[in-house]
Amino acid sequence: MTTIHLGELDHRPVPTFPGFWAVLGPGIIWMALAQGSGELIWWPYLIAKYGLTFLFLLIPACLLQYPLTVEIGRYTLLTGESIFHGFIRLHRGLGIFLWILMTLSFLWFGAFAAAGGTALAALTNFPSEWGQRGQTLFWGYTSIAIFFMAIVLSRVIYVLIERVMKFVAVITVAGLVWACLQPEVLHSIPDFLRGIIAPPGPMPRPWEDADATKLLTAVTFAGLGGFWILFYSYWLRDKGAAMSVYNGRITGLITGNPETVNTDGTLPHDTAEAKTRWQAWMRYLRTESLIGICGNLLTTLMTCLLAYALLFPKGLLPQDYELAVVQSRFFEVGWGAPGRILFLLVAAAFLADTWLVTVDAVSRMQADILHILFPRARRFSQRYWYYIFLFLLTAITCVTMPLSTPGGLIMLSAVIGFVGTVIFPAVLYFLNHRLLPRHVPDWARPSGTSGILLAACFVFYVLLALAYAATVL
Repeated sequence: MTTIHLGELDHRPVPTFPGFWAVLGPGIIWMALAQGSGELIWWPYLIAKYGLTFLFLLIPACLLQYPLTVEIGRYTLLTGESIFHGFIRLHRGLGIFLWILMTLSFLWFGAFAAAGGTALAALTNFPSEWGQRGQTLFWGYTSIAIFFMAIVLSRVIYVLIERVMKFVAVITVAGLVWACLQPEVLHSIPDFLRGIIAPPGPMPRPWEDADATKLLTAVTFAGLGGFWILFYSYWLRDKGAAMSVYNGRITGLITGNPETVNTDGTLPHDTAEAKTRWQAWMRYLRTESLIGICGNLLTTLMTCLLAYALLFPKGLLPQDYELAVVQSRFFEVGWGAPGRILFLLVAAAFLADTWLVTVDAVSRMQADILHILFPRARRFSQRYWYYIFLFLLTAITCVTMPLSTPGGLIMLSAVIGFVGTVIFPAVLYFLNHRLLPRHVPDWARPSGTSGILLAACFVFYVLLALAYAATVL
């Protein structure tokens, strides 16, 4: 069996838009997942160390992800296929190159479980005789085991992911809003708002070249950068958005009933009714993308404000095996010791759940790509390959987690992923503005404005790459 040419796909009606609340979810997952690195770790680090020097980069870095997210979602909503399938359709060699980069960038995502372990180690001091590093790894492995069993025992895996991440998003936003209302934090708001617009002046301390990768990581992960942004396509597929409704979903290994997941997609019929329905789906895509991006921007701004008000004056920096410990000052200022405990629990949740979402999404991507590139692999279902990769990636992350501190591993992943970030705007332009329009009705084609926005993203990321190279080389 070979991959079907895009022009040979079946044509079916565009599904009726069921209402926004019925399909809300992928944007919330996007928002909650982004909280796992940029929000909690690197932006607070940069603010605590250099004050408001780099804060003006935050809003552009987040908003530039909007056109990328919409174009990724557009392809999946129009075809029911994953965005990686689109990359391979555009050029097989390009798709294989991005596949290799993606695989390399996610070899170290066990670091997020370890980062969550730093919070639980500080909270429990257990096992007491193991020391900080040993305790961090113990809790990292424990969280991996819990989330792994949750996937295996779930009925529909996407439903598990969505419910967990909605809970994390609500708790995180509520906790940060409450912390920002403390008098000590409110006093810093006027200076902070001015720093959003432009740097306040000379840096409060000399720049260290070793922080170049941290800055790149912060800008790249302001939102959901690198290969993480491609997860959005897979969440939309499992949510059944637009033409994805004709694809199956991956179910749990023990309690879920097997479903057939189609690798090749479906194109929309060209009818007046289809046009009206597609317009509703595009409004949904734009709105939910903004929910993810603006929600993430809001929470990142709040963690930066807290870092400026509470960490910067004292020179406290989140790093090494205290990535999520120093920031407990965020809640401690208002509630004392109970606030510190609450923050550590919240931090452990939205750092460790980054491992949960990532191992699920990367397993989906690997199973999907295997089916696309190697027809013989289709003798086994995507569900079968998903669990092969789930077990394999769990083992790999367990092996790589002790190799370095969590921060070092996260930065390594970010640098590799940034190569993809530079490439994506150009690839999405040729995919959605050149290849796809030949096979879809006129009303489904993207506007010239979206092409201009992709060009702006490309220029920004190229300039950022050049600045980074000039710093580290």
